[in-house]
Order: sequence, then C-alpha cells, then structure tokens
Amino acid sequence: MPGRPSPLGRRGTERKGDVRERAILDTCEALLADKGYDAMTVGDVAQGAGITRGALYFYFGSKHEVVAALVARTVEHLWERSRVTAQTDEPRQAIAAAMQRTVELWDEHGLVMRTAIDLSLTVPEIGELWNHTADLFIAAITAVLERAGVQSGTAPEQASAMARALCWMIERSFYHASQESREKLQEASATCEHIWLISAGLIT
Repeated sequence: MPGRPSPLGRRGTERKGDVRERAILDTCEALLADKGYDAMTVGDVAQGAGITRGALYFYFGSKHEVVAALVARTVEHLWERSRVTAQTDEPRQAIAAAMQRTVELWDEHGLVMRTAIDLSLTVPEIGELWNHTADLFIAAITAVLERAGVQSGTAPEQASAMARALCWMIERSFYHASQESREKLQEASATCEHIWLISAGLIT
C-alpha cells in the first residue's frame, strides 16, 4: 500500500506542531467559507493569522500553496481515519467503517474537499495531490474487493477497475451531498456502501 498523501509545492519540510503554520491553514479554511477561493487574498490569510504578508511568504509562496497545504492536511486526516478500517479483515465491516469515516470528514471539511476538486484541473499542485489521494483509496478499495473474493486485475469485472469506478462515484456523491446537509451525506454514504457491497458480491 502506498504511503500517506503529503503536501506538495511546499517550501522546506513539514514543521509538525508549528503554531503559526497551523494558524495560517485554519485561517485559510475559515476564509474559504467566508469569501470563497477567488475573493480570498494572501493579505487576508496573513491578517487572519496575525502575521505580515512577508512572514506568510516564509511558509508559503502563494495562495495556491496555502490551499494545497490545507487540502493535504485534510486528505491526510481522511486517509488516517479510513486506512485502518479499510484493512479490517471482514469486508462488510471494512466497507461500513470506511464509509462512516468518509461521512465524518466531509461533514467537517466538505468545503475544503470541494475546493480541492474544483481546483484540481487548474492548479497542478492540488491536482497532483488529489489524484495521488484517489490512487491511495483505489488501492484500499481494491484490497477490500479482493478479500471479498473479486478477482484481481484491471479488466472491467476485476477488482482494480471496479475500485476505480467506486472511488470516483464516492467522490461525486459526497461532493454534491456536502453542499446540502449531513443527512444528505448519510444518504450518499448508504447508497455508495450498497453499491460497494454489490460490487464485492456480498449482497445481491
């Protein structure tokens, strides 16, 4: 299984526990909700984090880099929450647990996830990060399908191809549901879980 997603387009190495950097990312997430990506400026982020623009550029070189780091932090949380449950030996439990973890993160950080999807085609750092994250989940879904007895391989009826389709179905379903309510997220989760179970041959 590949490693966890890591921030892309960043200067230097990750400084875990750095209070100022965390403040920058928290401010960025708040501004996405208040202003949206297009209206948000580097100056807004710096002001909200209580630092100068020059200080912010010590950590990040552009607005794109700030958002890419925020996306990286968010999808890392998603991966951490889902990775262990997806490796549960019993496929039904793995599927149910993985979907519930997905609901939790989209409920908490749906705006960040939608922003990542919206920018993935136009901001290379974010697109690369998002595609890498998708590859991690495709690998995890593939493993669950294979444990359920689906043949390994890339043909349409085999685990890898089915996992890729499931991954992008889940992304689209949660993207739209997260714009409405947690109830819609739960409905999307139930639908995706049902289709995943059918794909795994665990229900008919």
